[in-house]
Amino acid sequence: MTESETYLVQPIGIVRSTLRSREDAPKQGSEGAPDAWLEIYPAFREALEGITPNSEVVVLTWFHQAHREVLKVHPRRDPERPLSGVFATRSPDRPNPIGLHRATVLEIDRPRGVRVHPLEAIDGTPIVDIKPILAESRDA
Repeated sequence: MTESETYLVQPIGIVRSTLRSREDAPKQGSEGAPDAWLEIYPAFREALEGITPNSEVVVLTWFHQAHREVLKVHPRRDPERPLSGVFATRSPDRPNPIGLHRATVLEIDRPRGVRVHPLEAIDGTPIVDIKPILAESRDA
């Protein structure tokens, strides 16, 4: 691989949320984030088969409003904290602004998608993937 190599990431849907701006969004889902809909594009709705209410998932998003040239930030935007590399933080501003969100499935509406809680992504955020949280195997 080289530094100039690129990869295509295709959104599978978009977030529908009452959060309208970065300023509205809590820093983590557990800090008061609302329910949100994962509106899945028709071409990918079959991939929802097997997701059930009350299951936990990890939603990967693309922070489309992120600043991709940022390499260091003050954690939690607190200037009293020393600068840290973005790879050591959960900052949305980073070279590849992939969001990682743990959420519980509340409802599945096949024509629309999946309602989850909590989700701190803002309305219109592209969804890159959804992955189940697997129970640890006791036989391992």
